[in-house]
Amino acid sequence: MSYSSLKSKELVKIKTLGELKAAGYQSKSIKQELRDNLIEKIKAKETVFPGIWGYEDTVIPDVERAILSMHHINLLGLRGQAKTRIARLMINLLDEYIPVVEGSELNDDPLVPLSRFAHDLVAEKGDATPVSWLHRNDRYTEKLATPDVSVADLIGDVDPIKAATLKLPYSDERTIHFGLIPRSHRCIFVINELPDLQARIQVSLFNILQEGDIQIRGFKLRLPLDIQFVFTANPEDYTNRGSIVTPLKDRIDSQIVTHYPKSLEIGKKITQQEAIVKTEQKGMVKTNDLVADLIEQIALEARDSEYVDSKSGVSARLTIAAFENLLSAAERRALLNSEKETYVRITDLYGVIPAICGKVELVYEGEVEGPVIVAQNLIGKAIRTQFLNYFPNPEKAKKQKGGNPYKKITDWFGDGNVMDFLNDLPTRDYENRLKAIDGLDDVVDSLHSRLGKQEKLFMMEFALHGLAEYSLVGKKAMDTGQQFKDLLGSMFSPGTAFGEDDDDDDEDRF
Repeated sequence: MSYSSLKSKELVKIKTLGELKAAGYQSKSIKQELRDNLIEKIKAKETVFPGIWGYEDTVIPDVERAILSMHHINLLGLRGQAKTRIARLMINLLDEYIPVVEGSELNDDPLVPLSRFAHDLVAEKGDATPVSWLHRNDRYTEKLATPDVSVADLIGDVDPIKAATLKLPYSDERTIHFGLIPRSHRCIFVINELPDLQARIQVSLFNILQEGDIQIRGFKLRLPLDIQFVFTANPEDYTNRGSIVTPLKDRIDSQIVTHYPKSLEIGKKITQQEAIVKTEQKGMVKTNDLVADLIEQIALEARDSEYVDSKSGVSARLTIAAFENLLSAAERRALLNSEKETYVRITDLYGVIPAICGKVELVYEGEVEGPVIVAQNLIGKAIRTQFLNYFPNPEKAKKQKGGNPYKKITDWFGDGNVMDFLNDLPTRDYENRLKAIDGLDDVVDSLHSRLGKQEKLFMMEFALHGLAEYSLVGKKAMDTGQQFKDLLGSMFSPGTAFGEDDDDDDEDRF
C-alpha cells in the first residue's frame, strides 16, 4: 500500500522515521502540495473557495493560476473584499496531515531536516527518530502589519536566556530564538496590510522570498524555508500610510486585484451569508426581498456618493452590520409593544444609520454635512433608486394621459394633512396611519394586487417614502421617526419651518 492511499487514522499511527520510509513517504514542498490538491479539486469539479461570491470569473481564476504556478501572492484591494477570507480558505488545499520531527520548533520534514535540533536528532537516532503529525489547521499563520512589528518578531533574535540556560556562547546558532516566519516552515504565512510594515522590515523579507537564507544579529543561516506567502494590501496605502518597497513587490510573483460585488444580487448573497441573525429574531421578525435590496442599494449609493471617499472604499461589512441593525430595530419595536412578531418597515432603515456612520470615510464636503446627514441621504437615494422597480416614475406620471396615479396622495397632503410615522408605532397604529392617507391604498392595489396584508402595508410605506424622495411629498427626519406633509405648503408657510407644528394642523394630525 502506497503512502498516498493511507487514511488519516493510519497515518497518525506512524511514530518513527523508519515506519515513515516503509510507508513510502516522499518529501513535497508546500507549493507543490497546494498545486496537486488544487488539480484534484478542479478535476473533481469541487468548489475550491466556498462562500466567496462574485469572484467566480475574476479573482478566483487568478488565485488558482497563481497556485498552479507555485507563486507567492499579493491580494490587492479595498477594505471588505474578502482578501483575508481567501487566504484562510487556502488551508483546504493542504494535506490533512504532514509528518514532522517530534519536538522540532521549525516543523522539520523527517526526510529533509532543517534545524540544528532535527539534524542532530536524525543523526543520533536514525530510523528510530520520533515522528509527530501536523494538521492542516495548524499550518496557517497570520500577522497583521503594524508599525511596531520588528525583525525579531518576524525573523528572530539571539536569546540570552537560552544561551545562559544551555551554557552556550552567543556564536552558537542554538541560542537563536526563531520568529514567526521560520516557525511557519511548511505552512501558509499571511501578512495583512503589507504597506503598513516599515520599509526596513520589508527589506528583511527579501532573502527569505528569493535566496532562502536569513540573517540574525551577525548569523547568516542557510535556511531554505518552505513557505507559501500570501500578502494583502489596500491600494490607498501606497500613497497614504506607506508603500510596498519596489524590490519586495518584484519578489511577489502574482499580484491579484480584488473588487466589490458587481451586482446587487451578489451583494445580497454575501450579506445573507455573513449576517448573524439570532434565533429569536428569526421567529419574531418577518422580512422581504425588497428591504434586502434596499440595504445593498445603500452600499452602492455610498460607493458613488460625492460625500464618501471612493479611494477608501465601502466595505461589505456595511451591509452586514446594517442588515443586523435592521432586524434589531424591528425586534426592539416588537418588544416595546409586547408583540410576538412584527414585519420590517421602511422606518427601520433609519435604525441602520449607526452601521453606516462607522463604515464610510467622508471627504471634506461630507464632514461638513455630518455623518448622520450623509447616512440619511444615502438611505433616501437607495429608496429613490429602488422605487422605480415597483412604481411608475413620478416625474413622468404627471404627464400621463390616463392621469397621475399619485394625485390623490399629493392632494391629501395639499389639504394640510400631516402624518407622523414613529419608529416604535404598534402594528395597529401603523396600519391605521397608512390607510388614512387617501390614494395610497389604491396605488399599491393597482400595481401589486397579490400581496399579503403585511407586505401591502410595507409597500404602502415604501411608496410614501419614494414620493418624498421625488419631492411630491415633504418629509422630515425627527428624533422619534419621520414626518410627512405637503411639500409646497411647508415651503411657503410664513414663519414656519418644515416639520414644526402649526396650530392649524393639530386637528388634522393623526
